[in-house]
Amino acid sequence: MPAPVTIVLASGNAGKIRELAALLRPLNVTVVPQSDYGVTEADETGQTFAENALLKARHAHAATGLPAIADDSGLSVAALDGRPGVRSARYAGEQASDDENIDKLLAELNGVADRRAAFHCAACFVAGDDDQPLTGQGVWHGEILTARRGTGGFGYDPVFFDAAFGLSSAELTAEQKNARSHRGQALRQLAEALALRYPG
Repeated sequence: MPAPVTIVLASGNAGKIRELAALLRPLNVTVVPQSDYGVTEADETGQTFAENALLKARHAHAATGLPAIADDSGLSVAALDGRPGVRSARYAGEQASDDENIDKLLAELNGVADRRAAFHCAACFVAGDDDQPLTGQGVWHGEILTARRGTGGFGYDPVFFDAAFGLSSAELTAEQKNARSHRGQALRQLAEALALRYPG
């Protein structure tokens, strides 16, 4: 089975597109964001990150006819019973900005001693309607800071603290982040599964 030459990336998030393209570079494929094909965002109606990743990948494949990769990720906070979870991007409202989501999170954790949190990611590859999807998953454990630190990344990165580096996710270089992150873990798993399916 020949490896795909072009893969549609089911995301319109510029920061995520940069990260995913870098992580998939070893596969020697061209990664094109779905926005280049005029594909709309899929309805994220799944109850888990894996369900949403599959929904988004199938949506992009159905709209373009090309193999598609999607990821769904979010933040789970211990003191908030796992919230914001699958609603991480919409935590402060359907059209909430990253800053609005962070502000809500910090307000809810004001005075809370237990700051444990984890980023979760599920990534999914779909090449055909009856094709068995390939998946990868990753978890990145850390803590929520009391204030923003750093200017890199996106989403909750400025308030997510990685103890191994002693830095927020927004203070890490792209290489450091990809080596540690939930998305890096999930995409490496997915890349390994793709290499097995398309050897050579």
